[in-house]
Amino acid sequence: MTVYGNDVLLLRNKKIKVQLAELPQADLNFYLENPRLYSLLRQGSQLPTQEEIEEELSKMDHVKQLVQQIKANGGLIDAVIVQGKSRIVLEGNSRLAAYRLLAKQDPIKWGMIKVKLLPDTIQESEIFSLLGEYHIIGKKDWPPFETAGYLYRRHKNHNIAIDALAQEINMGRKLIAHRIDVYQFMLDIKERDGSRWSYYDEYLKSNKIKKARKKFPLLDNVVVKKIQSQEIERAVDVRDGLRKIVEAGGNVLERFASEKMDFSHSVDLAISKGADDLGVQKVRRFKEWLGSITTQQEIVELKGGARNECLYDLEKIHKMLGRLLKKIEVAA
Repeated sequence: MTVYGNDVLLLRNKKIKVQLAELPQADLNFYLENPRLYSLLRQGSQLPTQEEIEEELSKMDHVKQLVQQIKANGGLIDAVIVQGKSRIVLEGNSRLAAYRLLAKQDPIKWGMIKVKLLPDTIQESEIFSLLGEYHIIGKKDWPPFETAGYLYRRHKNHNIAIDALAQEINMGRKLIAHRIDVYQFMLDIKERDGSRWSYYDEYLKSNKIKKARKKFPLLDNVVVKKIQSQEIERAVDVRDGLRKIVEAGGNVLERFASEKMDFSHSVDLAISKGADDLGVQKVRRFKEWLGSITTQQEIVELKGGARNECLYDLEKIHKMLGRLLKKIEVAA
């Protein structure tokens, strides 16, 4: 190891002393809890070896791009961050993989790598804060699935409250809670493909779908099966197509939820029943509102002037509906 000097890393208002040095890149280890690597870990039930991680990272486009950037620059611009004696690369695993690829071509030139060496006393919660500082607040280069994994483990494993996370990474608490929920959902259904994140994101963010899930407990199983089999081809089909099925409700939703009708036919039937028509949607929402026991109770309990105004409007609506129904009969 060649030490060039010392530096201070400011993390959560705490000054952490680091050494600036060069280390043999062959002595360094990938950090298995790094969210990008963690998503790789979930591809199988057993922990991968360092060699398997290197192989997976080396296939990634951004690592191949790093190889060219590092080669053109003659070395790293930003040192990788390494934890003390363990020689685990906490930040910079992609750069380490790029160095390993370069070293296969010229092991002498690319044998040593620039590092910031952290003390062994750094806490795991501080490591996760460090990663969040770099990849969520800073470069923002983690995909939503990896960001959600980071937030999930900070919240569940480190007992960091959602409000504290919101302050820590400058993200809205509702968005954080939603991402944690989606990540938990993917864990529960044993979904290991992070590229399907957007499907489940759309599925869980819709309030209309949420109501349908309560009414049809098996809907989750049906939708997950259709996503994984690619019967539901795109995330936008969850957002638009499934929403139409849910808005149509009734027999359309029941047949889809019981797997008596496939996704595309269910969407077509929903559209034929007016689920894609704005006018139909408005009338349906008014019907549902007026048919609600809560709404009716509120109207019945009105007093004084408010009661008289409401009765007046309801009588007007009643007359307007009569005229409208006659027009519809004539038009038919």
